[in-house]
Amino acid sequence: MASLTPQVSPGTAPGAAPAPAPSRPGRPRRPRVWRGAVLLLAAVYFLVPLIASFVFTVKAPGRGFSLDAYGQIFSAEGFGGSLLLSLGLGVATIVLVLLLTLPAVVAVRLGAPRLRPVLEVVCTLPLIVPPITFVAGISTVLRWGPDYLATTPLYQTMIAVQNPDFPVVLVLAYVVLALPFAYRSLDAGLGAIDVRTLSEAARNLGASWPHVLLRVIIPNMRSAMASASFLTLALVLGEFTIARLLSFETFPNWIYRISGSQAQVSVAVSVFSLLITWLLLLALSSAGARQRSGS
Repeated sequence: MASLTPQVSPGTAPGAAPAPAPSRPGRPRRPRVWRGAVLLLAAVYFLVPLIASFVFTVKAPGRGFSLDAYGQIFSAEGFGGSLLLSLGLGVATIVLVLLLTLPAVVAVRLGAPRLRPVLEVVCTLPLIVPPITFVAGISTVLRWGPDYLATTPLYQTMIAVQNPDFPVVLVLAYVVLALPFAYRSLDAGLGAIDVRTLSEAARNLGASWPHVLLRVIIPNMRSAMASASFLTLALVLGEFTIARLLSFETFPNWIYRISGSQAQVSVAVSVFSLLITWLLLLALSSAGARQRSGS
């Protein structure tokens, strides 16, 4: 029978722990040059057009460097009205998207997990529909409606949704376009928390389902809701095709309209809005990082 006593290496005192095996020298870490190359290409891709646009706005013919184009932004005709319209459309779209998406995502996660692929397909379907096709269908319905609904109560509804002061039809279209981005943000935020345990604990304490949603789930999803809201607002402030073909002067359409007569001002507005968007994105990222570190 083989001996079960541990083998002690020569020179080791009895009862002492065996010396650790010598570690093999690891492979030298190679500098990952490709990371720097990718970052450099991304910086060139994003920064070169921005720098070229900025140079175009500050280079006045015969006067050299000048910031007059940026000084004319707020006094340009139509700037305030178009910006307020786009912001109003953005706020309405955010509210409607969250009201539609958040309860659906929570209900599927808690009550019907098998329907999650169906909800995902429905919410991401707008990504495969070209905006030009989407707006062609909307314009066809808007032209067909008044002719066939003139004797019904829906006639006034068709007219009201096309009000130039606040076109509700754009809100409905933007909700469809924003569904994929809002769904991804909310689904990721919901997956980061143990929503089932939280909801069951709240229900065992006597909380109703609206109370669970408003006081338990939503406070734990502030970062995800902020991400969904920011992406929706960025989509509304940058959408051009639908508003242009439906003849509504939103902020991007106003920039396009003045580009023929005030080219420098239009480019200055684009640079200014892009910088504001980046600042909002940085603020959102820092707020989410603080929330994660605090939790």
